[in-house]
This record gives sequence, C-alpha cells and structure tokens, in this order.
Amino acid sequence: MSWIEGDGGFLRELVECRSESGDEESCSDLLSSRLPALGWESVVRDEVGNVVASRGTGPRELLMMGHIDTVPGGPKTEVEGDVLWGRGSVDAKGPLASFSLAGGRAIVPDGWRYTLIAAVGEERDSRGARYVMESRKAPLGCIIGEPSGGDGVTLAYRGCIFLRLEASDGGAHRSGGSGPLTETLSSASEILRMVESMDEDGPIIRRYSAAVASMYGVEKGERCASIDLDVRLPLGADPLSLARSFQEICSARAVDMSVRQSVSAHMSDRRDPVVRALSTSVREEGLSPRLLAKGGTADFNVVAPWGVPMAAYGPGDSGLDHGPDERLSIGELKTAIRVLERALPRACLLLGG
Repeated sequence: MSWIEGDGGFLRELVECRSESGDEESCSDLLSSRLPALGWESVVRDEVGNVVASRGTGPRELLMMGHIDTVPGGPKTEVEGDVLWGRGSVDAKGPLASFSLAGGRAIVPDGWRYTLIAAVGEERDSRGARYVMESRKAPLGCIIGEPSGGDGVTLAYRGCIFLRLEASDGGAHRSGGSGPLTETLSSASEILRMVESMDEDGPIIRRYSAAVASMYGVEKGERCASIDLDVRLPLGADPLSLARSFQEICSARAVDMSVRQSVSAHMSDRRDPVVRALSTSVREEGLSPRLLAKGGTADFNVVAPWGVPMAAYGPGDSGLDHGPDERLSIGELKTAIRVLERALPRACLLLGG
C-alpha cells in the first residue's frame, strides 16, 4: 500500500480536500464519487448533506458513522515515508476511509445490510448526527469512526454542555457600576469554580472539567460581552440539572445564558456485541485490544439514546487531534481496514444474525 494510489491514495485525496465544518460539500462530492468503485451499491445525500451509502438489502442494519468535517488549520498535506500529514488524517478522515474501504469489501451476511454515513458538522454542533438520530430508525448495532489506534476500542465518551453567556447595556461610566464585561466574566468565573469543585480524582470518564472556548467584549458606547464555556460531564451527570444551576449564577448578575449544545456521557459494556467483535478482530491481528474511555465528546454521545450496541474505532492517535502534528502511518491504516473487514460480519453474527 502507498499514499499515491489504492487505499492510501484514497485517504490522501480526502485529506487534501479541505472540509472545515460548514464547508464540507466539495469533500462530500469527492467521497460520493469514489464509494461505488469501492463496492458500495447505493450512495445518496440526505437533507443536511450527510453522505449515506449502503451494501446489502437485508432488514437488519449495521451502521458505521464517521464524520467528514474537520477543525481549521493543521499541517500541510504531505507524505513523509510511510506517514501522511494533514488536517483530518486522524480526526476523522482516517477512520472514515477505513469504514469506506472495509465496508465495501467485508462479507455481508444474509439478511443484513451495511450503512455508511459520513456526517457533517461533528466538530461544530453535530448537526449531521442529530439529523440521523431524529430521522432514521435505530440500527441493530453501530460503530462510530473516531481515532482509537488500530488496537484500541473506545467504550465511552464524556458528555458536554456548551454555554454562551451574554450581557449588554446602552453605555455607562464604570464608576457607576461594573458593567456587562465584568458581570459576564464574573459569572463565567463562578461557573468554572463550581465545576472545579465538583471534580474529583479518578478515571477521566468520572471527572468534570470546564474551559473558556471564546471571549468577546466592548467597553465603550453600547457595552457588550460574550463568553462561551465548554463544560465536560462525567457518567451520571444530568446536563439539565447543571444548566439550571448555571442559569441561577448568571441570572444573579443579569447575564443571559443559553445552552448551545448538551449531551450526556455514555459508556458501552465491555460485553457489548460490537465491542466484542472489534476486540476479537484486533486479537486476530496479533495485538492486545485496549478498551478506552475518552475525555472528549463525539457523535457517539448523540446517537447513544438509540440504546443499541455501539463502540468507536479507527486508526490514529487521538492525542494528535486538532493539533499541528496531525499524521497517520500507513501501517495503522492497513491494520484498521483488516480489523474492520473481520469485525463487521462478526458483529452481525453476535447481534443475532
């Protein structure tokens, strides 16, 4: 395998085609044009722009969902030896390419069909996954495309609440009152301290964290301020209950608060059929499967209310996500494709087929 042609060339093409959240159309067009040659029998675009492909015609569905969008920036797309550098090589075009290639080759058991979804907007608001969740019947099993490493299987992701705090006035002298900037900043600070006080040492999936995602303010004329907060939630945390507590903090300072996005943490059981199918297939590569719980949030959380067997899998080191050194080795891509080729029909068998 090389990065010039074949499987490696397919991923390199996807990485070279920029697709920041909200601007995925060109890359979605490219993927749609390539999937039929990879073995997918039907390729369409849904109402929000997700690429949806299928193989097989059985009533039982195994769904693979990756995302085609990326965050901005990243290293220049280039090849150094057996390593592909570029934004999306790890998060998450590498996993998406693995799904595309393995799903187009794997045996489809009688009575089953494979569905591949390249979702839009995962890095911004998960609008693609939310549309899938609201518009489709739940599959019997689901694999989410996120980097876990060729030997890793992800069982859990923390939840999140994204908050926006805003305040404004018609303008005044600071000697007469603190004003919107100070009140908004004070509210944000109190929320951050509250979250910090709830955090305790332990596995990442059991921990709280919070960070400022963006800030803006004007202290002249019609004064205004806006702060976005990213609050990560452990298993068992109730986003709605926390949002009410945060709202009380903001209301006390006449600061408006809106919840931009919220999802609960979710963890699959290690005996989950999809987890077992992936883990067994990793072992057949001569590797020891690592069962992972992640501190981030993904489309995994968005579709968790389906309540179906589910895990996340894909090549790449998630520690390189969104960073300046994002890169993937060709060996890890090959491993992930082989694992998935065996895991897909095995998952169908374990799910009852």
